[in-house]
Formats: sequence, C-alpha cells, structure tokens
Amino acid sequence: MKKHSLPALLALLLALPAAAADRLEALASEVRATETAFAATMAQRDLKAFTRFLAPDAVFIDDPVNRGPDAIVAAWRSYFEGAKAPFSWAPDTVAVLQTGRLALSSGPVLSPDGKRIGTFNSVWRREQDGHWRIVLDHGCPACRCPPPVSPGTGAAPAAGTGGGASGTN
Repeated sequence: MKKHSLPALLALLLALPAAAADRLEALASEVRATETAFAATMAQRDLKAFTRFLAPDAVFIDDPVNRGPDAIVAAWRSYFEGAKAPFSWAPDTVAVLQTGRLALSSGPVLSPDGKRIGTFNSVWRREQDGHWRIVLDHGCPACRCPPPVSPGTGAAPAAGTGGGASGTN
C-alpha cells in the first residue's frame, strides 16, 4: 500500500457512517411521501389509487383481520363512499431499517373537524420495483393517557401545579 493512500482510506472509512445515515434519511423521506400520498387517496375519494399502495400479502389488523388487497378493499370501501372523508391521517414518525427494505410510519388519525381520534401504525416494504407498499397496518384509538409522573416523586403533579402536559406551567 502506498503511503498517500492511507489518509484517503481513512477519510473514506470516516465518511461511510455519514453516507449510511444520508441514505436512511432519503429512504425515510420516500416513505413519508408515500404515506402522505396513500392518505391523499382518502381525501380524494379514490379507492382504486388506495389499492395500488397495498402489497399482495398486506394485512390490515382490524376486527376481523383483513388479508390481501381484496379483503382490505372490501373492508375499507365504505370509508370511500360519500363526498367527504370520514377521517384523515399523516405521518409524524418514520423509521427505516438499516437494510432499507422495511419501514414504519405512525401518526395521528383525525376526524373531519381535526380532532385526534386515533393513531395509525403502518409497516412498508420496498419492493423489487423500488416502490414502497404497505404490508401491515394497525390503528388504535387516541390515547387518553394519565399525566406524566413527576421525576423523583412517583406521583403525578397536582392539577394546576405545572409539570404536566396541560400547558399550565
């Protein structure tokens, strides 16, 4: 090995983690855009477009569990009827595995008047054609969580004393 190639090799090795982080951030941006486009199908009342985001082996965890695009579309068809969408959603969290093949998106589900009524969690898979398609989806009701515990006391702060998420600080 030549002397001058050692600094170049070290520089390359130091750049690898940054390049990997940049790649994952780019993939997360793709997933965020895909989830946003998926949600837009509801607002646009376009069930056919909604269907294109579903992987052939997709599972939507509802009651009952719906497996495959045909079952999912049958279960969701009523949400696409009528002039106005019954709910909307948008990702606020996106994480991609190091492999770049699977990703999670999660965020609020909102009523037409903007009230949070639930949370969605979707798992996306990057297919051979480069498109992200949803493979798992599960929603849950909006959290009605108790106020956070005050550090060191083991108890929630008294109402109006600050320290909670109520904005009374």
